[in-house]
Amino acid sequence: MSNETDHARHEPSDSAIALFLQESDPDQLTDILVAALDEAFRIMEQDIRTETFH
Repeated sequence: MSNETDHARHEPSDSAIALFLQESDPDQLTDILVAALDEAFRIMEQDIRTETFH
């Protein structure tokens, strides 16, 4: 239950997302998304390198 509560607390509301999309520059949003993808790929690459194969 605590995981669900923590997760819900960190997610922005639909109205906050809509406001962000209305007021933000599309290029800024693209930069944010690209940075998030880069970070995700970096984490995945780290995980692959630390796995041991038998």
